[in-house]
Amino acid sequence: MNSQIKSSALLKCLVLGATVFGFAAQAQETRIGFVSTERIFREATPAKNAEAKIDQEFSKRSKELQDLAARFKTISDKFDKEASVISESERQKRQRDLVEMDKEFQRKQREFREDLNQRKNEELGMVLERTNKVIKQIAEAEKYDIVFQEAVYISPRIDITEKVLKALNK
Repeated sequence: MNSQIKSSALLKCLVLGATVFGFAAQAQETRIGFVSTERIFREATPAKNAEAKIDQEFSKRSKELQDLAARFKTISDKFDKEASVISESERQKRQRDLVEMDKEFQRKQREFREDLNQRKNEELGMVLERTNKVIKQIAEAEKYDIVFQEAVYISPRIDITEKVLKALNK
């Protein structure tokens, strides 16, 4: 019986010790960080390089669209001036031509926007992937428990965006 009492007391001490140790472990400070993805896309060198690459890639098509719009406006303005003095058949023909030209312009403009958005998403996806790797490296090196990229409110003391920007801009 004496050994049962000793075992019971030892068991209680172990449970108490484990409980105290658990509370001590929970009492350690949790490290939380925040990174502004918007700032990364606006200020990081890889994001700026991606934007420049896209601008260069789409500049020719953008110029072609601007030229087509200017040509359409010129033809439309000329039609408006001459509509009252040309024959009915000529007026209808020009209207059909303008409608076709407008449809073509709208189609090219829509394709341009779709292609541009797709390329932006691809390039920004690569920037975000690289950013996430950098965030993970910083989090592991500095022992962060969690790093958020979206939040309603952020205290400046947990914002590590500047560290991430410095690492990305190297």
